Amino acid sequence: RTRDIWNLRRCRQAAMKVVSNTTPIIWLASINRLDILEKLFGEIIIAEAVYSEIKAKQGYGYEQVDSHFINVQRIQGQLYKNFLLTQLDLGEAETIILAKELTADFVIIDENLGYRFANNVGLTAIRTLSLLLKAKEKGFITEAKPLLDDMIDKGRWYSNTVYRSFLAKAGE
Repeated sequence: RTRDIWNLRRCRQAAMKVVSNTTPIIWLASINRLDILEKLFGEIIIAEAVYSEIKAKQGYGYEQVDSHFINVQRIQGQLYKNFLLTQLDLGEAETIILAKELTADFVIIDENLGYRFANNVGLTAIRTLSLLLKAKEKGFITEAKPLLDDMIDKGRWYSNTVYRSFLAKAGE
């Protein structure tokens, strides 16, 4: 199911609230393109659990998560956290709770279960590959394939179906 999530007249014209999970930050940082988030949205908000996950070991994103455009926030309500933890990891649970609390415009989450859960609770979920497509459309990058290939070279996995479908959407 495809939603018109990228009516980007919304993006960067008004203060947008965009909450990201761990995976998109790690993989964009792995290819030194965390700037795509800043260019598309200005500020990115992450939950404390996401920050802790990234800072747990010195890897991709460890230093970049402290960028000026990434704002770490604590979730207010703990009510649903334990319930969500029966299905999601801590970072995904706090990302979804924070996005709901902030009435976020977008939540960036790659994991299938978290993505579906976010959409099911009324959030507009997007994935890292969608960010690359939008960055190309907006002229922030000229080609998406080299970035995708670089992420894969660094250990990110995508099925052949997703890979081919993405490249077709990118016109590459």
